[in-house]
Amino acid sequence: MQPPASATVAAAATEQPVTLPPHGLPGLLVLPPQPRGVVLIAHGSGSDHLSPRHRHTAQVLAEAGLASLRADMLTLQESLDRRNTFDIPLLATRLVEAARWLQQQPGTAGLPLGALGASTGAAAALLAAHQDGAIRAVVSRGGRPDLADGALDSLRIPVLLIVGELDTEVLQLNEQARQALGESCELLVIPGATHLFDEPGTLEAASKAAAGWFQKQLVQP
Repeated sequence: MQPPASATVAAAATEQPVTLPPHGLPGLLVLPPQPRGVVLIAHGSGSDHLSPRHRHTAQVLAEAGLASLRADMLTLQESLDRRNTFDIPLLATRLVEAARWLQQQPGTAGLPLGALGASTGAAAALLAAHQDGAIRAVVSRGGRPDLADGALDSLRIPVLLIVGELDTEVLQLNEQARQALGESCELLVIPGATHLFDEPGTLEAASKAAAGWFQKQLVQP
């Protein structure tokens, strides 16, 4: 029996360690065969580019024909100062640098670009999209879009806010952000999920929703 097409694509995807200029930040670039778009993945505070959750998300994106880059946004020295992990403008600047790097690489140059962020990484992704028009769609997963408040009113690209049903405080903040973002924004609540989507099947549901959103916004005419 032949394996499902999505499993074949995921198996054929390559994961390449990369170093991002100008700060030498480590990352992982996942390239499925003939990618149709690329997603910049931004982790939140207390996480890094080796996060199992983001690795899972990258695999689901690859099954959808989307390349991805997940990278650290702070140097080792910078990460020792806890304040930097909540410096949204700094993190957004690093995402913009990563986005521009992607646009220059042979495997990803010319591909439509999206960004996915978790926790504080979601705010950084939204602010980066506000600063760099190359980012055409954003997904926030369990994110804090309210921390990018200065960008929300003027950002008009498609945004999907994914929140766990049981993550009540963050859900309220996302509902407020949806109103600020306007008609281009949608809010998806994952039943039975808490902040980290640790419950069985919840991370898979969130990842598939994100992949579907990027397919719709980046790939389909």
